[in-house]
Amino acid sequence: MQVSNPLAIHGLIDLAGAKFGMIRTKGRRDIGNFHPYKNLRHSLVHTSSISSELRAALAVRLENMTRTPRKSKSQPREIERQVLPNGVRIVTERMPHVRSVSVGLWIGTGSREEALHETGLSHFVEHMVFKGTKHRTAEQIARSVDSIGGGLDAFTSKELVSYNVKVLDEHVPEAFDVVADLVRNPLFDPKDIEKEKGVILEELKMEVDNPEYQIHELFSSRFWKGHALGRSILGTKQTIRSFDRGMIDKYYRHFYSPSNLLVTAAGNLNHKDMVGLVGDHLGDLKKRPFHPRQSKPRPHAPLVFLNKESLEQVHLYVGVPSIPMPHEQRFACYILNAILGGGMSSRLFQNIREKQGLAYAIFSELSMYHDAGCMLVYAGTSIRSARRVIKSIVHELNEVAERPVSDEELRRAKDHLKGSTVLGMESTSSRMGNLARQELYFKRFFSLDEMLERIERVTAAEVQALARHFFDPKHMAVAMLGRLEGFKLRREDLTR
Repeated sequence: MQVSNPLAIHGLIDLAGAKFGMIRTKGRRDIGNFHPYKNLRHSLVHTSSISSELRAALAVRLENMTRTPRKSKSQPREIERQVLPNGVRIVTERMPHVRSVSVGLWIGTGSREEALHETGLSHFVEHMVFKGTKHRTAEQIARSVDSIGGGLDAFTSKELVSYNVKVLDEHVPEAFDVVADLVRNPLFDPKDIEKEKGVILEELKMEVDNPEYQIHELFSSRFWKGHALGRSILGTKQTIRSFDRGMIDKYYRHFYSPSNLLVTAAGNLNHKDMVGLVGDHLGDLKKRPFHPRQSKPRPHAPLVFLNKESLEQVHLYVGVPSIPMPHEQRFACYILNAILGGGMSSRLFQNIREKQGLAYAIFSELSMYHDAGCMLVYAGTSIRSARRVIKSIVHELNEVAERPVSDEELRRAKDHLKGSTVLGMESTSSRMGNLARQELYFKRFFSLDEMLERIERVTAAEVQALARHFFDPKHMAVAMLGRLEGFKLRREDLTR
């Protein structure tokens, strides 16, 4: 499957690396059916459907965490790291109170590494490893994890590829044997390649029929114009049809290099045992130099309008350049996002949906990469309301830039972030993902208390300074998709 950006942050933000409300694929048949923005129109509307027990527990946790100073610290994370002689990195976190273990094998580069003629190749390779290996057929791959009650998953994003599995602690050796086999022994049979082209072309058709996918791709392609970040993870009809075994094998051998492989595991495990397991399966891979191709992207500020008569709604994005993932001010950026459009109490939701009734779905999100970032506002509305919606969005952006947020609003945003952070760290799969992101983006590991403290230190002045820096009309990009009836927007319309 493809995930446009696993660090895209929206709705109930989870700084741990897993997102609240994120659906998981249940098997190979579902791969490709998930996007981080796909179910957002419901994620904000149906927050009230969260069980009363969860909401009550969250309220109590937040009360203890933020309203009253906490004297006790959470238990230190039992994180250990080791690098094999060939460059494969291993990071584990022991969670002795659980019975499961989540293991991920990560490729430290994603679709942004692709040349123009290779667009979609990372995602294609991710599909192809499931078609068979030297030791297993596609059916045996599926059965091998199902038979031990586990869940096998994979996704491709702009900056990484993940193959991961979650099983009972007693089944970790069998499960990792499957994941390692996928990554190091794919067959890339020419017949399977031709069949998979048809599968992915159908996947592409399915997504093109989805207006949320279309508007996202339209915006990204113009905002990151001329760079791989602006190209589709799935690829195009032309590039997908051009893939052959030689191209796939060359790409695989370059990027699936030992020094570009990372194994993370969290749960009821022993670090030495995990290192031994990884060494047995990947330790004999020949060490070779790996040089990423990455070039730094440059954001653009286009005004793009695409007419599509078949749509009843107008879908729009307003976006600005923001900060990269490792930036020191990222926590202030998370707070800014939460205040603007991170939930039902956010300014965009309350003022544009609740008070004016102009949109059903409206939210803000952050797409953060290692060297660049983008803050976006999405809305779905009617063509007769589109101009008022854009004007209202610009008004809210200017308000947060011109006036410091109140103590009460800042407190609410911090509570929101803290709650989703704590809840996101309570599963082995989210901690496994968190380990990978901290290794790949920060080269160090943050404790839960450290993350909560960083949130608490954010000031209203920091939030306002970021807003002033971000929300310059000269840097605002707008993309609109729908039955536009000749609708146009000028740059001066983005000023207050």
